[in-house]
Amino acid sequence: MDSSQVNTDIPVTPLGRAKEIILCEADSLRALAETLGDTFEIAVRAILKCPGRVVVSGVGKSGIIGRKIAATFLSTGTPAMFLHPTEGVHGDLGAILPDDVSILISNSGESSEILGLMPGIKAIGAKVIVITGRPESSLATMADMVLPCKVEREADPHNLIPTASTAAQLALGDALALVVMERRGLGKDDLAKRHPAGSIGKRLTLKVSDIMTLAPDDPRVKDCEAFREALFELTAKRLGAVSVVDGNERLKGIITDGDVKRLLERAEKEKQSIDSLMETGVGNIMIHDPKRITESTRAYDALRFMEQHQISQIPVVDSDGKVVGMLRLLDLVKAGL
Repeated sequence: MDSSQVNTDIPVTPLGRAKEIILCEADSLRALAETLGDTFEIAVRAILKCPGRVVVSGVGKSGIIGRKIAATFLSTGTPAMFLHPTEGVHGDLGAILPDDVSILISNSGESSEILGLMPGIKAIGAKVIVITGRPESSLATMADMVLPCKVEREADPHNLIPTASTAAQLALGDALALVVMERRGLGKDDLAKRHPAGSIGKRLTLKVSDIMTLAPDDPRVKDCEAFREALFELTAKRLGAVSVVDGNERLKGIITDGDVKRLLERAEKEKQSIDSLMETGVGNIMIHDPKRITESTRAYDALRFMEQHQISQIPVVDSDGKVVGMLRLLDLVKAGL
């Protein structure tokens, strides 16, 4: 059949076939989790004790996976690099030192390029972890530690294209990097140092104080004032809510645009005059003891909190409970969170 033609003999729909492929890879990952053994813990300990770097190598699709694994180690606090096997045997093996740990990835365990690295690494004295689908392979027999990564079959109909096997390699590499990170005790602050930019950086470093509307631009009224003043603040500052504070600027309540709408509807039904409504004290209208957030809270945590409680505006307070600003859900979205 010409390569430009589509095989119409396949009974399953494209969507159905896509689901089969994804489930095939998912099944491979489940099987990998079930068969993972004690060697994994030995490999983790070796990396934790390593005073040097983790040097990852692979060729072809396994090489692409290796680059990702090395990047994951780097971003989670473990010094790492990727070594291309061809460049390695032509001089770049000098990048590996005796205190390093090498992770060599080969599904067959017989890739000539990867096998070519082994004598040099052994001569240098670095530890070698092999990730392979064939624990009995030539590469595995020369390793210090072998992490079997066998899959029942690839996801393509000919069982030839690296799909399920590379998904398993990536998952195993992620597991190594993340378990090592957790054992090192790295927290959000440590990760923030390694992700200063992008959405990850924003989630880890951006604070509520970086985004909120500060006084005098945030709407607020005293708890002794009338509804008229709260309405003026809402209209003038257009943030969708007004904080109600006591004489010491501590938060007592909140009035939102939605509260105003409901209040006007109730007043109309009860035939209450507008003048009477305007003179009503805010203490009789506000939501008492509302949700609040501190200015030092991570912006991403504020986003999750506001989504959880389904609120669009939230007063920001300092460590003494004094209102220092107002935060909107819209501000968090605009910040790219």
